[in-house]
Amino acid sequence: MDNKTATIKKALQDRILILDGAMGTMLQRYNFSEEDFRSKRFKNFHKPLKGNNDLLSITQPKVIADVHATYFEAGADIVETNTFSSTSIAMADYELEDYVYELNFESANIARKVADSFTENEPLKPRFVAGAMGPTNKTASMSPDVNDPGFRAVSFDQLRLAYKKQAEALIDGGVDLLLVETIFDTLNAKAALFAIEEVKEARNIDIPIMVSGTITDASGRTLSGQTAEAFLISISHIPVLSVGFNCALGAKQLTPHLEVISQKTDAAISAHPNAGLPNAFGEYDESPEQMAEQIREYLDKKLINIIGGCCGTTPEHIKAIADVAKNYTPRLLNLSTLLV
Repeated sequence: MDNKTATIKKALQDRILILDGAMGTMLQRYNFSEEDFRSKRFKNFHKPLKGNNDLLSITQPKVIADVHATYFEAGADIVETNTFSSTSIAMADYELEDYVYELNFESANIARKVADSFTENEPLKPRFVAGAMGPTNKTASMSPDVNDPGFRAVSFDQLRLAYKKQAEALIDGGVDLLLVETIFDTLNAKAALFAIEEVKEARNIDIPIMVSGTITDASGRTLSGQTAEAFLISISHIPVLSVGFNCALGAKQLTPHLEVISQKTDAAISAHPNAGLPNAFGEYDESPEQMAEQIREYLDKKLINIIGGCCGTTPEHIKAIADVAKNYTPRLLNLSTLLV
């Protein structure tokens, strides 16, 4: 175990760790134009690029660094890299597959520098960087064509190779953890986890892995049909630092699903819910105080070890959550399991 991994695991024993909030929500505030997304580097690119937030790590790196810094200032221990869609599969929509390594490396490098500057100023509160690995825009378990249920838009091997390239670049850029997140199809996640294990074996490293699924609605299941417990079981063959849920639901709606998995794993439990459910315009209205009060239930029940925010959350939400969480002890962890 390297020093940084040992530090992370020790921190999990000592306190509830705070994850950052939404990158996309913060970037929307800038109202970037097509020209802003392109900058000089992609001035003559042949396709529209507006909306490709991951590209901003190359074209607007200072903004990405500022968002990370704002979340650290709000109390975050961990920030996620701006790489939610930085796989060759997701970037194919923009025909930017050739830039995938650079996107991941630069995003990781930006977050690394910001984290290190905060750690240098506050050595007793080290800051960490999680390499965000999103679900891609294709699913390996289901057909996108209702008239052809046997069809698949992507194969396991295509996903594995895409995730492997992403993981390699994130590690090269200096991340402390890899976060496989917003999992709506567990087969996609299994491809990501398989790819990470390949990289770990090839490089003889043991980088910690966080896994975060998505319960899509009131049915209590992922999009591919798994309950919280089934999701947990299906990824239990891989040693992970934490397992939990994010996105789709607000804090209150996630509570029963966190209760289920917290009783059935020795891994740390994470949650980064949305700021409530979206309104009729797709916006999130839950205030920082409202969200923090709902998360207090997680803390009272000792359900979690890592807490943050997803869609609609801001540094104000993270500060409110951190202010509440600092008064609580984390869910009890099995020392012998965590410290291997």
